[in-house]
Amino acid sequence: MANTYSKICTQIVFAVKGRNNSISETWEDELYKYINGVVRGTSNKFYCIGGMPDHLHLLVSYRPPVRLSDLIRDLKANSSGFVNRKNYLRSVFRWQRGYGAFSY
Repeated sequence: MANTYSKICTQIVFAVKGRNNSISETWEDELYKYINGVVRGTSNKFYCIGGMPDHLHLLVSYRPPVRLSDLIRDLKANSSGFVNRKNYLRSVFRWQRGYGAFSY
């Protein structure tokens, strides 16, 4: 085969610090759109997002040179910064350490 093709689809799950029910229905759609933009901004492919007030599920595919841990670090850092800049909560919003990642 003259060219290389790779598609790695991964479900990513991460939770709000302390598993607090901090993600409100009033602003979750804005958060989801923001996370979509972060994934697309790194030239990776975003498929879908959903979750509960205490955690998120994303389905993305990423290019082989991308380290999954770096992508998730960027997603969590950028999205928590977004929530805090928007002042959606009275306290500081943080994601819990760690994540789940399942390839398909």
